[in-house]
Amino acid sequence: MTAKSLLTTLLPLVSDLSRELPEGERYRRLLEAMRALLPCDAAALLRIDGEWLVPLAVDGLSTDTLGRRFKISEHPRFEALLSSPGPTRFAADSELPDPYDGLVDGLHEHLEVHDCMGCPLFIDEHPWGLLTLDALDPQRFEPIELDALQAFASLAAATVNAAERIERLANRAEDEHQRAEVYRQASGQQNREMIGQSKALKRLVEEINLVGGSDLTVLITGETGVGKELVAQAIHAASPRADKPIISLNCAALPDTLVESELFGHVRGAFTGATSDRRGKFELANGGTLFLDEVGELSLTVQAKLLRVLQSGQLQRLGSDKEHQVNVRLIAATNRDLAEEVRSGRYRADFYHRLSVYPLLVPALRDRGRDVLLLSGFFLEQNRSRMGLNSLRLNSDAQEALLAYTWPGNVRELEHLIGRSALKALGNCKVRPKILSLSAADLDLPNGSVQAVPEQPAGAAVATVSGDLREATENYQRQLISACLERHHDNWASAARELGLDRANLGRMAKRLGMK
Repeated sequence: MTAKSLLTTLLPLVSDLSRELPEGERYRRLLEAMRALLPCDAAALLRIDGEWLVPLAVDGLSTDTLGRRFKISEHPRFEALLSSPGPTRFAADSELPDPYDGLVDGLHEHLEVHDCMGCPLFIDEHPWGLLTLDALDPQRFEPIELDALQAFASLAAATVNAAERIERLANRAEDEHQRAEVYRQASGQQNREMIGQSKALKRLVEEINLVGGSDLTVLITGETGVGKELVAQAIHAASPRADKPIISLNCAALPDTLVESELFGHVRGAFTGATSDRRGKFELANGGTLFLDEVGELSLTVQAKLLRVLQSGQLQRLGSDKEHQVNVRLIAATNRDLAEEVRSGRYRADFYHRLSVYPLLVPALRDRGRDVLLLSGFFLEQNRSRMGLNSLRLNSDAQEALLAYTWPGNVRELEHLIGRSALKALGNCKVRPKILSLSAADLDLPNGSVQAVPEQPAGAAVATVSGDLREATENYQRQLISACLERHHDNWASAARELGLDRANLGRMAKRLGMK
């Protein structure tokens, strides 16, 4: 081995140190260069993980080697390599069993005698792992090649160090981006405390404080717009994980093809458009809380994969066979009746029971009495500040209208109503006022739930509410949606805005009610 050939082999690796490469590709190129420098039949790079050695890359060994975990105390050759400060070559007649016996790719018989050497890798003077080389020819390696292996090991350690530093920097950048996003969201939601004094809200707050201190999985249920995400944030804030991030994912906002990537991450090349490695929401939430909104929209396939992560805490990025351990507290939310979904076969029973360890029902706004006025005050103040007014208030008839309305869109509908009404009322003023008062006419609300549906013959109202509660509720929802669509000439987007619903949620509700 001449100095020139050594330099020729090592130069591409030196060049790689300054390049951003996926971890697997960087290590593959490392082993490829080592086999060019020191011809052999198999090579491996292994990392120390406690009392185990974990293969990160192999060349010439069977693929399943990457899935193995070698307990150091059970493999004397590994122990000998790790106890030496430099390269070690084992005698061809060594009685120490070789960990790779039977694993050399393409060879089916048991390997009794071959040439084997290896070298420990040190990062910041601490043992990090091993480089190993195996040859079927018992005289393949010469003693002089130990020096070449030592030189290569020094560069290999630099490569590993660079790879880990790049990964740490990438993770830190991603963490900072995620943290910035959390802060950005928080800045737009300042003082989002749970506002209200009703008994229903106080009971909810008590339950939040009770379950917040635990690590139990919580399933938040309730109608659209009741504030399930706010409840999830309150649970996280009341938990020992409050100083860690809470990461959110709306399961209904992504197609099935992307949900897995968002949850578990992916490696470069896992699918079209995957140009780099990316961590998923589980890894970003490690140590903190993961909030899955609209969890009822997950497909059966994704449910099965999520169940495995919840049971073991281990996940694999798409396109990778490497497992990542995560410690995440899960909070889920849905406006669906998941028990009914299980009975109908649209939801996995085992996944449902794993989610609903602690079910938490968020009360509808119509069940919170005068909380509607307190919440109105909160939204009025937000809009007053935004519009640059001295005061934005409600007349007494507006307060009565708010209390009489049934709020099918709940708190979200109220928030949108206040913002829309304030803007319209200001637009109707010829002179910009210092104090803007909203009347019932400005709110444009029906006077109670009776006028929210088309006129019916006498006795029809009794027929509407007869039967079980679920049937009566669905009948009312159909009538309310139909009336709203009629007012907006079948414009679903406009109807959704008036009802305080997302356009997609309104479509799903109408489909469930048999209206689409």
